[in-house]
Amino acid sequence: MAESIARDRLPTAGVRRGGPLIVTEDVELLDDLLRLCAAAGAEPEVHHSLPERRGGWEQAPMVLVGDDAAQRCRGAARRRGVMLVGRNQDAPDVWRRAVEIGAEYVLRLPDSEGWLVDQIANAAEGVGRPALTVGVIGGRGGSGASTLACALAVTAARAGRRTMLIDGDPLGGGIDVLLGGERAEGMRWPDFAHSKGRVGGGALEESLPALHGLRVLSWGRDDWVVIPPQAIQAVLAAARRLGGVVVVDLPRRVDESVAEALAQLDLGLLVVPGELRAVAAAKRVASMAGMVLGDLRVVARGPYAAGLDERWVAQALGLPLAGELPLDSGLLATRDGGAPPGGSPRGPLARFCAAFWERALAPEGAGGCAGGGRRDGDAA
Repeated sequence: MAESIARDRLPTAGVRRGGPLIVTEDVELLDDLLRLCAAAGAEPEVHHSLPERRGGWEQAPMVLVGDDAAQRCRGAARRRGVMLVGRNQDAPDVWRRAVEIGAEYVLRLPDSEGWLVDQIANAAEGVGRPALTVGVIGGRGGSGASTLACALAVTAARAGRRTMLIDGDPLGGGIDVLLGGERAEGMRWPDFAHSKGRVGGGALEESLPALHGLRVLSWGRDDWVVIPPQAIQAVLAAARRLGGVVVVDLPRRVDESVAEALAQLDLGLLVVPGELRAVAAAKRVASMAGMVLGDLRVVARGPYAAGLDERWVAQALGLPLAGELPLDSGLLATRDGGAPPGGSPRGPLARFCAAFWERALAPEGAGGCAGGGRRDGDAA
């Protein structure tokens, strides 16, 4: 049971910090909390009462107060991230004790153990605002979705944003190939096939190949491995916790694993060539993806058939228009020269992507095009 007194999130930061402050004299409770900290990969600081060290209470990423120590913590400075923890939290005065120490949550073990492990790990990692997560889907085969996904990631990284590119299509040939990194050292999807529960964001980032200023999770060159939905969820949730932007290249089909990836997106871009057959195919893709993804937008791509333009394509699909993907005549030449899509900052594709990120990352109320997150992936 995890009950909230205040809805604000825990303290945030941009780098990994220490573990929580634990205040208790209850030996059994302390053993449980130390076990949960170990599961979260955090090293706690333990005290029987308020720390005498100046700032010890205020500067800890989070504070776990045993119900035996609540009275000893009265008068402590008010701060976010304080939790009152015990085994018998049905006592009538538990809420009074929680209010007296400024606790945001009242937790009962063992009921809240899984949720608490996530919160301890989040606090230790300094989790801040989740990454803006954008999925790119082709309306039909050969629409250029993977090229756009690469260009979006390369452009975001060039602008100094923390960026991860995730290949969600096991039959796409490996998105690392488009980046010229098929031989780069690092983990691929098969290495995460058995991931369950929580994957550390920092560990994920460090394990992946670094290409053109971003991290890339692609497929291996061996036999095809099925990645179950729980592994997709764990990996994408870890990527989102890192902040910055995450770009996911998705297949046109929607199975359980793809549905899990769609559920993690803030918005999706459906790349649709300006042809009647492409629009008809894209309508089926949009129908399937739209069952999970609430914010799906069209990126139209010329040349167009007679009587068609980008607005007609979006209207035919009944979706908002995110923009028109420009023709980039130099794309093939730059790729042959080893440059990734969007690698030339002055090219039309890179300019399109830069304009997209400028709108998508604009503060709320300032004309940004990004909708709210579909799911954090680590909510209690």
